[in-house]
Amino acid sequence: MAASRPPAMSDVAALAGVSHQTVSRVLNDHPSVRPQTRERVQAAIRELGYRRNRAARALVTARSTTVGLLTSGSAHFGPASTVLAVEAALRRAGYFVSTSSLAGYDAASADDALDRLVDQGVDGVVAVAPLTDVALAVGEHTPPCPVVVVAARREIPETVREQYVYVDQHRGAQLATEHLIRLGHTHVVHLAGPTRWFDASERQASFLQTAADLGAEADVVEARGWSARRGYELGQTLAPRVRRPGGPTGFFAANDLVAMGLLRAFWEHGLRVPDDVSVVGFDDIEGSAYLVPSLTTVRQPFEAVGRAAVRALLDAWETPDDPGRSHTAAVIPPELVVRGSTAGRR
Repeated sequence: MAASRPPAMSDVAALAGVSHQTVSRVLNDHPSVRPQTRERVQAAIRELGYRRNRAARALVTARSTTVGLLTSGSAHFGPASTVLAVEAALRRAGYFVSTSSLAGYDAASADDALDRLVDQGVDGVVAVAPLTDVALAVGEHTPPCPVVVVAARREIPETVREQYVYVDQHRGAQLATEHLIRLGHTHVVHLAGPTRWFDASERQASFLQTAADLGAEADVVEARGWSARRGYELGQTLAPRVRRPGGPTGFFAANDLVAMGLLRAFWEHGLRVPDDVSVVGFDDIEGSAYLVPSLTTVRQPFEAVGRAAVRALLDAWETPDDPGRSHTAAVIPPELVVRGSTAGRR
């Protein structure tokens, strides 16, 4: 290698004993590379001090190396964490990120935000679309580049051509509900989030289905929000029901914040968690392990969502455009984290 120039991708390939394409796949975090090969390439990159030349890459690929990130602008934990994870994964893969936030949760706002990204000449778009109206509006748009939608939309029509990535909300709610019922809670309650959100509707449907499958009595109470305040307000009305004969003893909250408010309300009413009632949240937000009691919850692997979104874009770029091509979906499994807020019914 000449000392007068910086190391090139071909130098990395030669040192690692692999092809130029393999180095490219490692740099783009493509899943088809074997772990041993990936480690060898990464070691060569570190040894040579290789860094991507984005200008040269754009000339070779005829792409801008910029990806548009469409966001709802929501500050709620799930969407905000997803946006951060997708942005980090794109930057690690060597792409510039141009972000466009919706002015409102409607089709016109989605069209406007997508048009702004397309006008910048982005190579692809990742749309974080937790609300049904936003996802549908993205699907009706026809940008001249691949689109990956991050939304827990399980029923995806075959005519849809966008690639979908999401955490399996249905499975997460199933894990939470099964956990409560198998602890002996025969009457369970779900504090449901807003129905316009894919996550909320999936969790509610799964809760009802799982409770029915396991023969438990199940009630749904609409939180109409994601805040601790809504959980607290509902807890004030639910606490007296616990003391009635046959009252509910297992509670599955829409998210961790709602669960926190519920815990506070139960404490004010003299109900002990988990001695009298058990509570499960969703998200595993920072600090949930340090509540008193620590919160049993369902963890969403947002970093895996970001990596899957990047892989979906790479696959779309590498596969020739096919007018008959239909959508694919990458479904990320959640994890139940059992802590101190749940126990067997006494």
